[in-house]
Amino acid sequence: MLGCHFGRCLQLTVAGGSYQEGLTSVLQGVPPGMLLSEQEIYGDLLLRKPGADELSSPRKEPDLPVLYTGINPADTIENAGNKNHTNGTPLTILIPNLDRHFIHIKQYQDTNRTPRPGHASYASFVKYGPDDDAVGAGIFSGRYTATIVAAGSVAKKVLKQCGIEVFAYVKEIAGVRCPEVPHDRTLATTARYKTMRHDLDPFYQELYVRGRLHMDMRFLEKAAVLAQVENEIDAIRDRAPQMAPEAVRDKYGVHHVVNCPDLGAAQAMVDACNRISQTGDSAGGVVEVVVTGAPAGLGEPVFYKLDAELGRMLGIGAVKGVEVGAGFAVKDMTGYQNNDQMRSVDGTVVFDSNRAGGITGGLATGQSIVVRLAVKPTPTIAKPQHTIDKYTLENKDLAAITRRDPTIVARIWPVAEAYTALVILDHLMMHYGYQALRCKVEQA
Repeated sequence: MLGCHFGRCLQLTVAGGSYQEGLTSVLQGVPPGMLLSEQEIYGDLLLRKPGADELSSPRKEPDLPVLYTGINPADTIENAGNKNHTNGTPLTILIPNLDRHFIHIKQYQDTNRTPRPGHASYASFVKYGPDDDAVGAGIFSGRYTATIVAAGSVAKKVLKQCGIEVFAYVKEIAGVRCPEVPHDRTLATTARYKTMRHDLDPFYQELYVRGRLHMDMRFLEKAAVLAQVENEIDAIRDRAPQMAPEAVRDKYGVHHVVNCPDLGAAQAMVDACNRISQTGDSAGGVVEVVVTGAPAGLGEPVFYKLDAELGRMLGIGAVKGVEVGAGFAVKDMTGYQNNDQMRSVDGTVVFDSNRAGGITGGLATGQSIVVRLAVKPTPTIAKPQHTIDKYTLENKDLAAITRRDPTIVARIWPVAEAYTALVILDHLMMHYGYQALRCKVEQA
């Protein structure tokens, strides 16, 4: 399998599957000297994990990460203060699968002869044969995106220290669209939404805030705790902090389910999605990602254009389209309407619009980078569908019985945020290196 590697200066390799022992991210190029913890990585993973609300699958994976390599296990010399700092070697993050009981595996075994329409199950069977990891769709499951979120959490931390913010939110679900909201307000809302999710997540509170898992533990000590958690998932979930939707809105200023800066639109999204889900069907939508603080000139020409690299987010399961700036709307504009005119204000270049989404010629303009992802409806639905027996090619009917998400949109935005951060950091490392070399040459 050759498609599980990304990047040039910052390189990510992912492995694992939905019902294998777990998932793995190996990240190369992380700079040394950055304090890192499993708690902050889990803080992003919990935004993506299933079973957290009414719009996600009932699978109860806690998605608890283990930093296995790439950080100092102790101070390198006495009182150096660099324990748990990144050390420049490959960073390995393990994410064990803890909610993979036989009853769920059996459901897949009972239906795996008949590929689920909309899934990769037929194409992957043709490619890999009868040993294809078909239980839970293997690496073609949306579960693999946990590896991207874990790695992207690290990338976002590096970028933030360089003055670059990456954030994403739900723009549309089931035809209900969020109105235009200023980016600074969206960033603030997204930050409050993340705080709310941390405060109300039972695993975050029990395992990290209360210190049951911490960075002073060795791997085998953490593994012992994870083995305990596997048998306590329901009990821990039952101890989740409870807060009514109105209380969430009053305290945090966010919707309790959907990360959308317009609370009215967020509730309308949930209502529309639930109406569709009650019929056994599912809904799609749009995720928007914004990058602020990216330096002008970031990116490369031709094959490695920054917008082309962001287009690689088609690699996120369920994403069927990526547009930058005005995107497909440019087809209905004239050149004058589409061009972002510019002027100088006190020695600073100011643009009158941002239809280019902050990128021209594959290079950042210094404006906010804006990317939108079209997310298809969840393919696993509770409606009869035509399919085949993949061994005999007989025509069959299939009604999915496995655990499913009414929509994937509300879980895709953390993945898009993480993926964007990986792309931006990869390019930033190239950009800094090129500019440093350019300065040396100019000074010679």
